[in-house]
Amino acid sequence: MKIEIKEWESLSEISREKLLLRSEQSIAEVEENVQEIIETVKRKGDRAVREYTLRFDKVDMGSKPLRVSEQEIEKSEEMLSNDIKESLRFSVENVRRFHQRQKQEGFDFVEIREGVFAGERITPITSAGLYVPRGRGSFPSMVYMLAVPAKIAGVPRICMVTPPCEDGSVDPACLFAARLCGVDEIYRVGGVQAIAALAFGTESINPVVKVTGPGSVYVSAAKKLLYGVLDVGLPAGPSESVILADESADPEKITLDLLIEAEHGSDSSALLITPSRELAVKVAELIPDYIASLPEPRKTFVTDVFSGYGGIIKTRSMVSGAEVVNLFAPEHLQIQTRDPFQTLSLIKNAGEILLGDRVPFSTANYSVGANAVLPTGGKARTCSAVSVRDFIKYSSLVYLTEEGYNTLKPHVIRMADYEGFVAHGNALKLREKGDTLS
Repeated sequence: MKIEIKEWESLSEISREKLLLRSEQSIAEVEENVQEIIETVKRKGDRAVREYTLRFDKVDMGSKPLRVSEQEIEKSEEMLSNDIKESLRFSVENVRRFHQRQKQEGFDFVEIREGVFAGERITPITSAGLYVPRGRGSFPSMVYMLAVPAKIAGVPRICMVTPPCEDGSVDPACLFAARLCGVDEIYRVGGVQAIAALAFGTESINPVVKVTGPGSVYVSAAKKLLYGVLDVGLPAGPSESVILADESADPEKITLDLLIEAEHGSDSSALLITPSRELAVKVAELIPDYIASLPEPRKTFVTDVFSGYGGIIKTRSMVSGAEVVNLFAPEHLQIQTRDPFQTLSLIKNAGEILLGDRVPFSTANYSVGANAVLPTGGKARTCSAVSVRDFIKYSSLVYLTEEGYNTLKPHVIRMADYEGFVAHGNALKLREKGDTLS
C-alpha cells in the first residue's frame, strides 16, 4: 500500500472536516439500529440480552447465568501465569498511586464574610457500570483503569460488563484484575445490550446511575442515545492517536508508535503531523513494511486505518501543526520534538500528552499510572481522562450565624424584589416574630 502525505494548507475544507470527524461519522450511521436494540432490551430484559449475544457475539449462553460466579473468578486466577499476574499487580498499583492523590473526603467551609460560611460536601455516586470491551482482544487494562478510581472514590456498588468468549466464559485476566480492584459484580454481556441493561435493568442486572468505558461505534451510539436516562460518562469511542514531530524525530520510532493505536480496529485513527517533509517521506516509506510484519487481524485493522482515518499530514510549521492538533483534539497525543516541553506550550486540546520518544502510547495504556480511558471524537476540547472525580459528586453547603444572616438580609431582599420573587423576599422580611404581611 502507498501512504499518502497530505499537505494541510492545500486541503479543501471538506477534506479537513472528514479528517477531523474521523469515526464520529460512523456513530451517526448506526444510531437507528442501536435505538431498536435499546428498546428491545428495555421490553424483554434478559431474554433480549441473550438473543443479541447470540446474534452479534455468536455466543449461545445456554443455561449460563449472566452474572459470573465467585468460583469462575477463583478459577481464573489459577489459569493465569505468575508473570501476567505480577504485571497486573504492578500496573494496578501504579494506577492506584496516581489516582489516590485525587481523592477528596468530607467537606470544608470557607468564610465568605463574617458569619457567612459556604463549602462543598463530597460523596461517591451510588453505583457505577464499567464497560470493558473485548471484540478485538482482551483488555484487563481497561478493568483497572476504570475500577481503581471508582473504588478509591468509594462507590458502594461497582459492576462490570464485558462480552463473553466463544464458550461463554470471561477472559481470565479481566476477572483477576476485577478481583484485584474490588469489583462487586461481573456480567458476561457486551455491546449495545449491555449498556441498555445497565440503563434500564433486567431480571439479572440491576440498573446503575452511571456507565463509563470505551467501546465500538455501536457502544458509543448507545451511550449517546441513553444520555439522560443515566450518566454515560466521557465519550470514549474508537481509538485515536496523533504524533506531533519535527525533523529531529527518529522515523523508525515514529512508525512503531504510529501503529499502536491503529491496531485497535479498522475504525481507529492514527496521524503523524509534522512540518518536516523529510520525516514524512521516510515514515511513509516505512509504514507498509511494518504493517506487513503484523499478524492478522492486526494487519487488516492497521491497513484499514491508513486507508481511512490515518495517515501523514505535512504542515507549514510546528505552530501550524499544533493548530491542527488542537482542532483534532486527539485522545492520545505524543510529542517527539527537539524540546517537547517547549512544544507542549502550543497544545490546548488532548486527552493525554506523552512527552519525548521514550513514552510510546503502550506505556501509558498499561502501566504508567495515568488513566488511559480518554475522551475521543474531539471531546478532549471539554472532557478529561477518567479519574476519581468521575465517581464523586459535590453538594454545596451553607451555614449562617446570626450576624451573617443580618449581613445578607437587605441584599437578598433587594435582589428578590428586583427580580419579582415575592415569596423569596417575604421569607426574610417576615421571618422575625412580629412581622406581618400588612
